[in-house]
Amino acid sequence: MLIDTAQARQNMIENQVRPWEVLDARVLDVLRTVPREDFVPPRLRNLAFADTALPIGHGEVMLKPVVEGRLLQALALQPGERVLEIGTGTGFLTACMARLAGHVTSLELHADLADAARANLAAAQVRNAQVEVADAMQPFTTDALYDVVVVGGAVYALPEHLRALVKPGGRLFAFVGESPVLEATLYTRADASHWSSESLFETDTPYLRHAEPPRRFTL
Repeated sequence: MLIDTAQARQNMIENQVRPWEVLDARVLDVLRTVPREDFVPPRLRNLAFADTALPIGHGEVMLKPVVEGRLLQALALQPGERVLEIGTGTGFLTACMARLAGHVTSLELHADLADAARANLAAAQVRNAQVEVADAMQPFTTDALYDVVVVGGAVYALPEHLRALVKPGGRLFAFVGESPVLEATLYTRADASHWSSESLFETDTPYLRHAEPPRRFTL
């Protein structure tokens, strides 16, 4: 079935994203201009603008448009800022953040998803983002610090090694807690040892590998 892509995109913005209190003009413009349908798996293209999370393989999903909009608005990305994304998926959120910030480094556990995301980003002519294959849930060391860290899948508890990657004054976004009620939370690092947090909304999304709740044994 053929769909009117431009009208479907406009309906997504006006009937889904705006009613969820996403009013930032820069965010709405990015959602209009980044071709979401080109980042959706081909078999699901007819659902590119639907109010639903889309499966992309390995138990991962492409977030709902309303969640992407709220996330982008909460980050308040500025030109020149450096972003670290955990969980590239299809690369759509990567592309949106790259349009709003200075540069995005995205880490994806699964090599096939990383390859597909790189192709999607290249087709969309996104040149200020790079995708690397890595398990970001395992502690790692780096000298790099970021203005913003975005954890794109759920975590039962926020890993401390991810906090350490945020510059003083920077922000970290994550879906934290126990499914089916996760808190979309924005953390702000005031200085080397002090943080504040803001709970933005409740949602549910799959856990990142190695970020699941601990197993509970019952007799």
